[in-house]
Amino acid sequence: MRRRKTENRILDEINVTPLLDLAWTLLVVFIISITAAIQGIKVNMPQASAAQSLTKPRTKAISILADGQIFLDTYPVTLAELETYLRQYKAADPALPVVIKGDGKVYYESVINVLDLLQRLEITQLGLVTQKLVK
Repeated sequence: MRRRKTENRILDEINVTPLLDLAWTLLVVFIISITAAIQGIKVNMPQASAAQSLTKPRTKAISILADGQIFLDTYPVTLAELETYLRQYKAADPALPVVIKGDGKVYYESVINVLDLLQRLEITQLGLVTQKLVK
């Protein structure tokens, strides 16, 4: 009986294909998680000719959808929950900046309710987000 020489040979190669698959998967997960971490909900905003941005890392975004649903950053909240959360944030940061992103088709009453709440909480750094007017 003769043995082949290849049967006694030690494997000195590593198959990197599974490692590359893992690397690509981690990259895709990272990209998706970073994209999802952006504050706020996408709404169809009204347009204005010029607007200066107040957005800072600690800025809280209040989004109001066309159906009146309110979001604090990316979390849906009721008006009472919004007051509770903003009261806590205001206690931690007295100069809490807030931006309101209202859909162009939202009932004006929904925006006024949020503005009244901000006034009651004495939040004075306030911005209304609009899209730049396209000419």
